Amino acid sequence: MPPSLACVYQDTELLCVNKPSGMLVHRGWGQAEVVLVDLVRELTGRTAHPLHRLDRGASGVLAFARNAEVARRLQPAFHDGRVDKRYLALVRGLAPERVMVDHPIPNKPKGRRVPAVTEIRRLGVFERYSLVEARPHTGRLHQVRRHLKHLSLPVIGDANYGKSEHNRLLRERFGLARLALHCLELRFEHPDSGEPLCVQAPVPPDLAEPLERMGLSCREGR
Repeated sequence: MPPSLACVYQDTELLCVNKPSGMLVHRGWGQAEVVLVDLVRELTGRTAHPLHRLDRGASGVLAFARNAEVARRLQPAFHDGRVDKRYLALVRGLAPERVMVDHPIPNKPKGRRVPAVTEIRRLGVFERYSLVEARPHTGRLHQVRRHLKHLSLPVIGDANYGKSEHNRLLRERFGLARLALHCLELRFEHPDSGEPLCVQAPVPPDLAEPLERMGLSCREGR
């Protein structure tokens, strides 16, 4: 497996990888010479089907169906919010201890607003910044980033919804040169057995090390 792509779960039906920050999942989502589906195809020798989105700048668990039939059975669960997703994010501002964000957002660029709900929990604080856990209850485009921005808590490294001066400051002080958003965990029913499946992805060094230097252990999100 390529050194930049770690497998965190696999069986005859599913393959889950720890997506690196900066890599596109699918060529149709932007311009890139190498995308994640190509690397997974090289690994498995066949086309794999991504079951959900993960922003280019984000890292973390990304689930693939190993054939079209498994994708057909599982995609409704991801679409309907029956998959429990857990994210770790570093944001600007003091986050509340717990808050439920119920705020409609567009489900696609220039699309109409649709219902969206995210649960936010504060894990730690460093100066003007907070480490938070985010659990989206729906699966909308850029949902975690948009909802944190709605709370005036933009994710560090976010060029669309954040502040460039804070992104630059933490890059210079701590070497944080990426979007500070990582998908820690997915929980859903296995498409074959129906048993609960929990897949986790370690926080990669390009995010974990800056957090550690701030005294914000990424283990707090476990």
